[in-house]
Amino acid sequence: MNGDTKETIDIDTKAAGTAGDNGTGDLEPPVFAVRGLWKVFGPRADRVPGSAELAALSPAELRERTGCTAAVRDVGFDVRKGEVFVVMGLSGSGKSTLVRTLTRLIEPTSGSIAIDGEDVLSMDKARLRELRRHRAAMVFQHFGLLPHRTVLDNVAYGLEIQGVGKAQRRAKAAEVVAKVGLAGLEERRPGQLSGGQQQRVGLARALAVDPEVLLFDEPFSALDPLIRRDMQEEVIRLHREEGRTMVFITHDLNEALRLGDRIALMRDGRIVQLGTPEEIVGSPADDYVRDFVRDVPREQVMTVRTAMRPAADATEAESGPAVAPGATVSEAIEAVARSGGPVRVVEDGRCLGVVDHAALLAVVAGVPAQGVAA
Repeated sequence: MNGDTKETIDIDTKAAGTAGDNGTGDLEPPVFAVRGLWKVFGPRADRVPGSAELAALSPAELRERTGCTAAVRDVGFDVRKGEVFVVMGLSGSGKSTLVRTLTRLIEPTSGSIAIDGEDVLSMDKARLRELRRHRAAMVFQHFGLLPHRTVLDNVAYGLEIQGVGKAQRRAKAAEVVAKVGLAGLEERRPGQLSGGQQQRVGLARALAVDPEVLLFDEPFSALDPLIRRDMQEEVIRLHREEGRTMVFITHDLNEALRLGDRIALMRDGRIVQLGTPEEIVGSPADDYVRDFVRDVPREQVMTVRTAMRPAADATEAESGPAVAPGATVSEAIEAVARSGGPVRVVEDGRCLGVVDHAALLAVVAGVPAQGVAA
């Protein structure tokens, strides 16, 4: 296969999180489509995915029987265009291995990966370079900045590798440096920057090549809490302004809930639950997930849809303060406290239902609300 040839694979849009509607009624293909993905380290690793007996073993049993470690086990999901897809798990869950397989920084053992329908596993070296240079950019935990280069030249490095002329790449780099809040620091070197500033340089370097998707591998885990929060705000702002597709790896549940449109929670190489933050907190798939989210302030994640009931009469449906259906329970509690009575949930001028103090407290307590509206 030469560098100009693209191989495509068929995407089952019913599996692993379907493709999104593009607004015209047509299903838009996912940016990434992953099916049956395995990454096994160890001797004769390829025998593990193909053996039902070996694939069913626990991590400890698999190591004892074969000397192999299955870092990623039969994983499947879609990443939709424009979403922030978070992969979360504890150390050793397989999340960093998983994100590296998406661009074959780590070669999968078996399964399929497609980007915009194109088969990543069949790409030759030239096509793979094009993928990494132009279509998917990685932001790592360890910044990997070149210490002898200025901020501007570090940010322009990816464009330099692409063969972009000096004047053009420096102009683009200056634009992106300003976008991430580092204007005025263009001529400093990495050693003259704080940790948060260095991570902003890493983010700017990834943005400079204008990739279709940004891949973040625990980029903020080494930062102090306040700087970490600032960087999370930066990601939220950039996503709001650009709508760029992002895959974000983290071990921090609060970070996942704050950033993610959808979250894949991993354990021992498998995805144990995939859903929105509200689905994961409100309907944990098993005891592991339930224990994971036990201390999450539910009122900050759950929306009023989970607490609303039908309006008792026309007066209740047509008068009084209102909140949007995407408002959190916390926001609705404030509105109810201010009004002293039920608050309407309104979308496009239509009352979907009302929320009152009893239903909101039920959500906070994690007990079923009575009379929830459809």
